[in-house]
Amino acid sequence: MTKSLLLAGALSLVALPLGAATLDGMKIHSTAKGKGARTLVLVHGWTCDETSWAANVPELSKHYRVITVDLPGHGRSGSPMDGNLTMDLFARAIEAVRAEQRVDKVILVGHSMGTPAIRQYARLYPRHVAALVAVDGVVMAAPPGGRGVTPPINPAQFEGPDGLKAREGFIRGMFTPRTPPDVQQRVLKMMLAPPAATAIGAMRATFDPSTFPDEVMTMPVYGIYAEKSVLRGNPATVKKIFPKMESVEMPGTGHFVMMEQPQEFNRLLAGFVDTLGN
Repeated sequence: MTKSLLLAGALSLVALPLGAATLDGMKIHSTAKGKGARTLVLVHGWTCDETSWAANVPELSKHYRVITVDLPGHGRSGSPMDGNLTMDLFARAIEAVRAEQRVDKVILVGHSMGTPAIRQYARLYPRHVAALVAVDGVVMAAPPGGRGVTPPINPAQFEGPDGLKAREGFIRGMFTPRTPPDVQQRVLKMMLAPPAATAIGAMRATFDPSTFPDEVMTMPVYGIYAEKSVLRGNPATVKKIFPKMESVEMPGTGHFVMMEQPQEFNRLLAGFVDTLGN
């Protein structure tokens, strides 16, 4: 994917009809494009925003209605007055966008942190969920005693004068030698933009024990993962929580599979969506 194509995709998002949903006094930014019997809601990951999907929307919107969302604290959406970011808040923001767009059932596609966000949405609003798609996102179950899972980096490191440096180092660890340089630069610019409060709060929310209960969810679920991804989780846990889940790896990709190989990602996603009933 060339830099010019990525830029064209990003510009196309800016030019699309913008949503005007609100939640607890916050503006929740979203963008909608395309028409079709099925609606995809694309949910970004930690410290990212809706432009994560800029290379995917133009093609997907030829076949489906596609809605991209900025979660609270991210992109052009507002932040909660109390500064508390939670998966419940993210799920409620997605619901505010769904209601504002007046669509009944949606296929939720969540990258990275977006996976627990759409899982929480499915817990709170199951009647509006046609299917879930985990995009290199982890599926966890809370360990005994209600403890959380230790984050891969201490969120407190994102505070203070060295906070951005720590964040940049963590982000660079998501790339592989085959991640295109233009994708790396775009990801770094996007993920270093939110304030430290978002980086810290969203990281803590992702690994809060309430984020990953062990209840069974029976809707269709598809996983699209990076090559040899460490995020695929324990197979027994995944099968217990999502008994209908199927998954695939994309060879030659790092964490940002949809940005690194957008055509192949779109093909895999469309293949899954087209297996679903209307």
